[in-house]
Amino acid sequence: MLWLLLLCVALIILVFVLLIKIILLRRAVDEIRTGFQERLEQDTNTMIAVSSGDRRIRRLAAEINVQLRLLRKERRRLQNGDLEIREAVMNISHDLRTPLTAVCGYLDLLKREEKSEAAKRYLKAIENRTEALKQLMEELFRYSFTTSAPDGENEEVDLNRVLEESISAYYASLKGAGIEPEIAMPEKKIWRRLDKRALSRIFENIIGNAIKYSDGDLNITLSENGEIVFSNSASSLDEIQTGKLFDRFYTVESARKSTGLGLSIAKALTEQMGGEITAKYHDGRIFIRVLFAP
Repeated sequence: MLWLLLLCVALIILVFVLLIKIILLRRAVDEIRTGFQERLEQDTNTMIAVSSGDRRIRRLAAEINVQLRLLRKERRRLQNGDLEIREAVMNISHDLRTPLTAVCGYLDLLKREEKSEAAKRYLKAIENRTEALKQLMEELFRYSFTTSAPDGENEEVDLNRVLEESISAYYASLKGAGIEPEIAMPEKKIWRRLDKRALSRIFENIIGNAIKYSDGDLNITLSENGEIVFSNSASSLDEIQTGKLFDRFYTVESARKSTGLGLSIAKALTEQMGGEITAKYHDGRIFIRVLFAP
C-alpha cells in the first residue's frame, strides 16, 4: 500500500509541475503575441522580450525579432521611396506650372487673331487639352501635398454641420446637373475628433464624384453611429469599375474631365484620421460609405 501511496504522490507532483509549466508557457505565448502586436503598431527598435526560461520559447522570440527587424527595414525603405515619389511629383507639378501658364497666355493672345474655321477648331482642341493638363497638374500637386503632409490639428467636429456645409457648397453644381439631393440626418449632433478641413474635403470629393456619375439623384444619410452613406443611381458604372474608383488616376469613359484623384484623396484623408471608406455597386446604384467611429 505504501508504494501505491508514493506513486499517487509522485503523480500529483508531476501533474502540478506540468500545470505550472503549461501556465508559464501560456504566459510566454501571450507575451510574444502582445509584444508582436505592439511592435507592428509602433515604430520602435525595442524587441520582444519574454520572461520564460524555456529555450524553445526564447528561440521563437529571437527568430520573430529577426523577422521584425527585416520588416521594419523594409517598411522604412518603402516609406522613404514613397516620400521621394511624392516629393518628385510635387516638384514636377510645380515646375510645369510656369510653362503651362505661359502656354495659356499665348493661347489667349492667339484667340484675338483672325483665324480660319479650321484654325478655330484646332485652337479649341488645344485649349481643351491644355485645360485638362492644367487641372491634372493641380490635382497632382494637391494629392502629393495632402498625402505627404502631417496630420492636421484635430478638434471636436459636428458631422451634421460639416456635411450640411459641404452640400451647400456644391448645391449650385448639383442643381446644374439636375440633381436634387435627398438628405437624412438625426436631430442629435454627431461629434467626432477630426480635422475639419480634411473632413470637408472628403465630403466635397464624394459629392463631386456623384455629380460625375449620377443619373440624376443623390441620397445622403448620416447615422448616429457616425456612418455617412452617399448613394446614387449610376448606369455608367458596374461592380468592377466601382471597385477601382479609389485607385489613383482611374476614370471611366463617362467622366472624361476627371483626373481620377478625388476619391483617392478622400480615401487617404479618411484613413489618416482613423476612419473607413468603402464603395460598392448594387442594383444599378453606387454606395460610398464613410465611417468615423467614436
